[in-house]
Amino acid sequence: MKISIVGCGYVGCVTGVCFSDMGYEVILVDVDPIKVESINKGRPPIYEPGLEDLIRKNRERICATMNLKDAVYDTEITFIAVGTPSNGDGSIDLTYVLRACEEVGDVLKEKEDFSIVIIKSTVFPGTTDNRVRKVLEYTSGKKAGIDFGLGSNPEFLREGNAIHDFLSPDRIVIGAEDSRTADALKVLYSSIDSRIVMTSSRTAEMIKYASNAALATKISFANEIGNLCKTIGIDSRDVFMGVGMDNRISPAFFKTGIGFGGSCFPKDVRALVAGARANGIELNILNAVLKTNEAQPLRLLSLLQKHLPTLEGKAIGVLGLAFKPGTDDIRESRAFSVITGLISSGAKIIAYDPVAMENLKKIFPQITYASSARAVLEADAVLILTEWDEFEDLDYRGKIVIDGRRIEAARQNAAIYEGVCW
Repeated sequence: MKISIVGCGYVGCVTGVCFSDMGYEVILVDVDPIKVESINKGRPPIYEPGLEDLIRKNRERICATMNLKDAVYDTEITFIAVGTPSNGDGSIDLTYVLRACEEVGDVLKEKEDFSIVIIKSTVFPGTTDNRVRKVLEYTSGKKAGIDFGLGSNPEFLREGNAIHDFLSPDRIVIGAEDSRTADALKVLYSSIDSRIVMTSSRTAEMIKYASNAALATKISFANEIGNLCKTIGIDSRDVFMGVGMDNRISPAFFKTGIGFGGSCFPKDVRALVAGARANGIELNILNAVLKTNEAQPLRLLSLLQKHLPTLEGKAIGVLGLAFKPGTDDIRESRAFSVITGLISSGAKIIAYDPVAMENLKKIFPQITYASSARAVLEADAVLILTEWDEFEDLDYRGKIVIDGRRIEAARQNAAIYEGVCW
C-alpha cells in the first residue's frame, strides 16, 4: 500500500516516517522547499527524539515532494495533515485544509481506481462529512463513499514521545461512513497492537477534541487546587498522589505548575468553545479551564516580586522556553507571558533552553540567550519554566528560584525557593 501525506509539519512528518517504518511506501508533500529538501537529505524539519534515525533507516521507502498531483495520483491513501490555525475568536481556520482538498479533488477526477482521503488535521466535528466532502465532490465530480473513500483518523501524539505514541498507541480512532475506507484503514494499522475504535467521521473528530479538553481540564483543576494548597501550607503533590490512587480518576496529568501550552491543548479547547458557541451552547467549564491556564504563569511573576519588589534593571534568568521538555516547539509556551511581563517591568532577561532558543529568538530578539544553563544562574533570580532533565543537575545554592515545574534540586538547594503551586 502506498501512502501520500499532505503537510510536512509535526503531525505529517511523524506520521509519514512511522508509516515508512511499518513497511509502507510514503510520499510526503509540502509547499515549503526547505522542508522537502531536508527530508530528502534524511533530516527531519522538526525536532523530535528518534525521528532522524527513523528517516535514515527508511530512506528507500520515504521521499518528499512539492508535487501534490503526482503524489496523490501514485498512491492509494492520502492523509491531509496541514495546519488548522486559530482565528481571532478561537475557531479554527480551514483555509489550508480546504485548499489541499481542492487540489486532491482535481487529482481524484483523473484517477480510475478507488482512492481514499483521510483528514488527519484536527478539525471541528462535522468538518470532514460536510465541508471537506463538498469540496472533494465538487472538484472531482465524484461521490464520496462510492467513487472515493473519505474518513477521519485523528492523531494523539505527544511531542517528545510521538514515535512511541504512533507505534504503541492507547487506541486508534477510525472514522468513516463507507466500509471500504474503514476496512482499508484497519489493514493499514493491522501490524500495531492496539484497540481500534470504529465510528463515524464526526464522532472521531469529537473524540480528539474531547480527549484534549479532558486533559486540559485536569491540568487547570490541579493548578486551582495547587494554588489553594500553597496558600494553606499543603504540598499539592501529596494531595494528587492520594487523589490519583482512585481508579475512577487516575493520576495522569495531575501535575501542578504554570499551565499547559503547545499546539494542541490551548488551540483545541478554544476551538471547541467557539464551535459550541456557534451552535448555541456555552461550555462554561472549558471557559474556566482557559481562564485558569492564562492566569497561572502570572503567579510566577507575583512570587518573584515578593522577593524582588522592583524588577527594573534586575537580571532575571529564565530556564526553559519550549512548552514542554523533549521538543523545540514554543507554540503557546508559558514563556511568552512571563517574558512579556518581565520586559514590561524593565528586567534584563537571560534565557536558556537546550533546543528552543532559535525559535524564540524570532519573537524576542531583544533578550539575552545564554550558552548554557549554568550561565543563567548568574542572574539576580531564576525562573524555571520547562522541566528539562539537565536542570536537575544545576547548583542552585545562594539563588532566588521561582519554580514553575517542580525541579527537585532547586527546591532542596536554593537560598530562596518558591514553587508556583506547592
